[in-house]
Amino acid sequence: MSSEGMQGTDGFAAERGLPPGGAVPPPRPAHAPGEQGVPAGATFLTWLRTPRPAAPPGVWRFGHKPRAAQEPERTPTRQLLSGALIAFLVGWLVWSLLWNGYLGGWWLLPLYAMVPDSWASPHSVASVVVVYLYYAVFAVGIMVAVGRLGRWGEVWRRFGPPAWRSAAPAQAERAPAPEKDPAQWPQLREAGAVEAAERLGADARAGLMRDVDHARITRAWQGVKRGRHSLAAFAAAVVKDGAAACPHPSGTRDLPARAARHDLATAQVRIGTAADDPRNPYAYRGVGLALGPDLLGTSLLAVGPPGAGKTGGVVWPLAESLCLGALAGRAAVVVVGAAGAGLGSQETYDVVVRVGQPDSVYDLDLYGGSKDPDEAAAMLAEALVGDLADPHPGGDSRRSTTVLAQLLGPFHTVHGRFPSVPELRRLLDGTPAALDSLRTALTEAGQDAMLRELDARERQLGHPGDVGAVLADRIALLDRPAFAPFFDTSGATRPFSLRALDHPVRVRIDLPERGHADASRILARLVLAQFMTSVAVREDRSLFACLVLDDATGVVTPHAVRSVQRLRSANAGAVLTLRTLDDVPRPLRGPLLGSVGCRMALSGLTPWDGQDFAEVWGKEWTEARDVTDRQIIAETPAGKALHAVRRVITGRAPTARAVTVRQVERERWSASDLAHAVPPGHAVLSLTTVRGEHAPPLLMELRT
Repeated sequence: MSSEGMQGTDGFAAERGLPPGGAVPPPRPAHAPGEQGVPAGATFLTWLRTPRPAAPPGVWRFGHKPRAAQEPERTPTRQLLSGALIAFLVGWLVWSLLWNGYLGGWWLLPLYAMVPDSWASPHSVASVVVVYLYYAVFAVGIMVAVGRLGRWGEVWRRFGPPAWRSAAPAQAERAPAPEKDPAQWPQLREAGAVEAAERLGADARAGLMRDVDHARITRAWQGVKRGRHSLAAFAAAVVKDGAAACPHPSGTRDLPARAARHDLATAQVRIGTAADDPRNPYAYRGVGLALGPDLLGTSLLAVGPPGAGKTGGVVWPLAESLCLGALAGRAAVVVVGAAGAGLGSQETYDVVVRVGQPDSVYDLDLYGGSKDPDEAAAMLAEALVGDLADPHPGGDSRRSTTVLAQLLGPFHTVHGRFPSVPELRRLLDGTPAALDSLRTALTEAGQDAMLRELDARERQLGHPGDVGAVLADRIALLDRPAFAPFFDTSGATRPFSLRALDHPVRVRIDLPERGHADASRILARLVLAQFMTSVAVREDRSLFACLVLDDATGVVTPHAVRSVQRLRSANAGAVLTLRTLDDVPRPLRGPLLGSVGCRMALSGLTPWDGQDFAEVWGKEWTEARDVTDRQIIAETPAGKALHAVRRVITGRAPTARAVTVRQVERERWSASDLAHAVPPGHAVLSLTTVRGEHAPPLLMELRT
């Protein structure tokens, strides 16, 4: 039984070239249990029982302590302590004056009115008790009054036992009640699977369960509640295998190593800490910032120069988190980047496609696993000439799709497959032998409709404005000796298709950026187009599918921008990074920033890029204080003499200060601030969840 289904996992594993489910023991981690956010044993129980309160978007919820929405007014320590002392002295003075009768006896009139005449004797015990009780009440009243004036309560909170308790190290909390203890799996007990709950609880206490196991089994239990799996089969598998139940198709139960802090209970990965800066809302200052599927579902765009921390601080932590999510059976991830970009080892992934490397185990399906010529033509046209298309509907992309469909359809009808790269290049070049052979086969098969398609293509050959020549030039970039073993359509290789995103698969695609930069751009656009098409036609959308594209230079096209906007409804998202917005055509920069919900501007941004971010982040109303100093003119001789003395002492003329407070509308972050006020290792991040909740631009420090 697997976390993404009770059956068929061995078939999926065999199809991907992986060992059958359960055949591989969990890998030995490269760190001790409990380090780098990998809980095990007692540490696992502590991790599981740690509260995760509701928080604003992007807040690291693990152990989070909510803060007030507005910053409380904080009195300086010196002023607070001096005010408290002065208030005490004032209260002491008032009591001394009352006690010694300097203020008269009026304050004793209520006492005389309440005491009966029978208690008038000064030696009466009752009179002594009542009198001193009255004194105590009056003294307490004075103390309360001066205590409020002197803010003794704030002194107590800041310097008394409450502050000592908050500064003291946290003590181990007692285990909660069994019905509220997540380590006891109360949801299974309520459903009647008591034996399964006991087995999981025992494995957790024995140190056999880790965070990935807990997330994976929880995912499988959600499938039981939705009716996809039977309770009996789930319980039997858990009783038999314990924490190893419901395995990933690869049989892997953890990653070889982790570089970031992860919380699989909330599917978050921590990427940094919000700076304690006045420009950040008070509720965010100093708290950890994290990303998860609820934010990545609106897609993320990170822009920053080389060395700003895009790959190490953003891309890899997110890819690592999504790989853990795939092992838990709730995500599918495709990571695309240049070879050697630092996107994890091969053991981290199920499938590694190393385009241009002869020892690559997997090939890349040029047509995305599609059997429809029109769909395959649309994806291939987007990859080949998507960057040349006019940024408005009806540009070259549609004409290129038509040209490719006129060739792919007839070829698929005759051969039962799509053409390889050399075959497609010959057809696009209009090689007579290739076209004549295809025409003869169609005539013999009686495919009149496909013959008309081929005739239309031949009539356009050589005409002005024919995009076939452009397509032939672009496909020639893939018809190189380094790519000869790739893009095979005869079945001799093991092509990977993005149609596999129905499964919790972990994929890394290495692009030959160094020697074949133009071909890499084509392949990146191809993967992006295939991803957009595949996630839209998935049968099971409960898996969160994400494409992580490290360096999207030359990949952003009009079709890509429109497709990113539709990913949210398909429970999918994309992570794109750019060195600069200049790598995106000017007409597409605004639509790109508007189509993604999460935007990150890293340190070192240019003012021109900062202007685009400033426009999309908009303005806000702020309180502006204008202070003006007006010189005081003395009119009397005494006043002039006093002003002369003040001028000698202070060195300045006597002035009167006027403060004007008004509401003004200013940019949240100006282009100048983004270019010059973001420290190295920092970034400005705005967030939007799939439910529409927003977080304003936040100054944050990465990798903290």
